[in-house]
This record gives sequence, structure tokens and C-alpha cells, in this order.
Amino acid sequence: MKIGYARTSTVDQKYSLEDQIERLETQGCEKIFSEKVSSIQKRPEFENCIEFAREGDVVVITKLDRFARSITDLWRKIEELEDKGASLHILDLNLDTSTPNGRLQITLLGGIAQWEREMMLDRQKVGIAKAKQEGKYLGRVPTAHRKSKEIQRLHSEGMKPSLIAKELNIGVASVYRYRNV
Repeated sequence: MKIGYARTSTVDQKYSLEDQIERLETQGCEKIFSEKVSSIQKRPEFENCIEFAREGDVVVITKLDRFARSITDLWRKIEELEDKGASLHILDLNLDTSTPNGRLQITLLGGIAQWEREMMLDRQKVGIAKAKQEGKYLGRVPTAHRKSKEIQRLHSEGMKPSLIAKELNIGVASVYRYRNV
């Protein structure tokens, strides 16, 4: 069985998720797991996908960065699939881990992807430090703090914290933090 997994990092990337799902369906995936979550957060649908795989199954993804956070994470998940008798296929790379060439390629490309991410993060740190020195980097403006008056108004009208959070697109903890300020 072909099992698909699609992920976007933010809820704003709706088209990207739809595109991934469409590509997975085109490849004949009978079951598709998808989610909108950053790769550094818990990925429940990803874990469900790996758990669902059985002997002879192929987990299909569109891009390598949808699957793993690091080379260590990549190999841990590939080994988990292999222990079940399943394999991984990456569409954009036409890479299949069930073959010796696929295993070699995934090793090389996974290492390069991790190196590239680490280099990007280093450049980002340098840029942020420079911007802070120049007084240009002030950080993110707290969303909930800006909405504190609206949180208090809705709270005084008797709206429940979970509904306030949903209405204002903020976390429930933020509602509790600002409802009586």
C-alpha cells in the first residue's frame, strides 16, 4: 500500500498542502496523513503515518524536508519503517530507500540538507545580532497584548476563554493572562 504524508509549516500555506495532497493522490496513495505544523513541534499525523505503515508499504512524501528534522531524525524514521518492512519514496528526488542507490542518495542528501539548514540558521543569527546592534530588531510585537482590550470586553460580555481565543486567533493561555488586566 502507498501511504502519503503531507505537511506545511504554517496554516497560511493552504495551497502548498493541497498541492502536496494532490500529488500524493496522483501517485496512487490510498491513505494520506496531513497536517499544518512546524517541523520542530510535535507532528501527530506524521507519527500516525509511521505507525500505520506495515510490511510492503511505501510511505510517499513530496520533499525531503517534509519528513525529517535532521540526519539523525531521518535515519531513525527510516529504520523504524525498515523494521516494519516498509520503505520511503521521495517524489521530488525520485528516491526510494528500498534500493542500495536510494539509501546512498538519502544519506548524502540528508547530510547536505542538515548542513544547509544549519548554515541558514547561523546567517540568521548574525543578521539578528547586527540588527539588534543597530536598534532595528525589536522582536515580534505580542499579538495578544495588542488585543487585551478586546479580550477584556469579550470576557465581560460572558464569552468563554476558548471562544475568545478562537475569535481573536490567539492562545487560550493569552486570554487568561489578559482577561482581567
